Amino acid sequence: MLRVAIAGASGYTGFELIRLLSTHPRVVLSTVTSRTSEGQRLDEVYPAFRGHCHLTFHGTDPDRLAEDAELVFTALPHRAAMGLVPELLQRGLKVVDLSADFRFRDAALYEMWYQEHTAPHLLSEAVYGLPELYRDAIRTARLVGNPGCYPTSIILAVAPLLAQDLIVPETILADSKSAVSGAGRGLSLTTHFCEVNDGLKAYKIGGEHRHTPEIEQELSRLAGRPLNVTFTPHLVPMSRGILSTVYAELKAGTPPESVDAAFASFYRNARFVRLCGSKALPSTLQVRGSNYCDLGWKVDIRTGRVIVVSAIDNLTRGASGQAVCNMNLMAGFEEDEGLREAPWQP
Repeated sequence: MLRVAIAGASGYTGFELIRLLSTHPRVVLSTVTSRTSEGQRLDEVYPAFRGHCHLTFHGTDPDRLAEDAELVFTALPHRAAMGLVPELLQRGLKVVDLSADFRFRDAALYEMWYQEHTAPHLLSEAVYGLPELYRDAIRTARLVGNPGCYPTSIILAVAPLLAQDLIVPETILADSKSAVSGAGRGLSLTTHFCEVNDGLKAYKIGGEHRHTPEIEQELSRLAGRPLNVTFTPHLVPMSRGILSTVYAELKAGTPPESVDAAFASFYRNARFVRLCGSKALPSTLQVRGSNYCDLGWKVDIRTGRVIVVSAIDNLTRGASGQAVCNMNLMAGFEEDEGLREAPWQP
């Protein structure tokens, strides 16, 4: 059994990690840490875990984590993660980091959108944790930067089209709708019930959202040249899920059959990508609580564009489920170990 710990387990991603790991057949969850809930029982902070997990939150001490675990999930805020991760690696632990601190290859790019990076020497080693793109590298990694939720939904929607050179990369537009849990568990006026219920709003438009450079980093790699992408996020009054609709201009003469073939070929061995094709469009309800990304698409002959719809659960595929999938690969387990439960509907 693999002994694992979660550093920063009192937020929504921590909750989702505990939910998945507590039933994982190859894992023992040994330690959970939290600055705000230190000394409290987990099932007091999250009563949903009564009868399932009796751990108590501890402070985040690297030596204790090294004693109790072989792999640590760092579900900490940006910057806090980069302060802890080098300590864990020095003690021989493997790490899946759920912050943005190790998703970027270029420290200057990270610093442009976040803050000073205090462990830039690790960026060249860290593997971007999207298994459909980097499965083999993840298997041998000791540090994985788990992708963001919006980037996961958008990159998976566009990757086959860029890999097969079917679209004009500069024309990519991504319109995404996210559930309120994507903002985290902390109190905020913008996510107060009365501020979001019965409403739909865009936010951080015009290239202001911090996930923009992450999306552009990975799509540029697929395109083979630097890309800028128009990305517009929206907040919708639901608890879980992201639906991204991505538009791009097809290269002249590209038939709809080539788009179908590109998705089928690119994802032929992808355990957690389900292709809906052009006859059925994905819904967030159909991926709820799962590690699936459902993809559907349509070629608009009139405009010469392809439209791809991507649905994920932002807390599972967009965060903790993908982190568990990365752990499975790093530990030599089957990729879907502990992630085989069907989605929740309704």
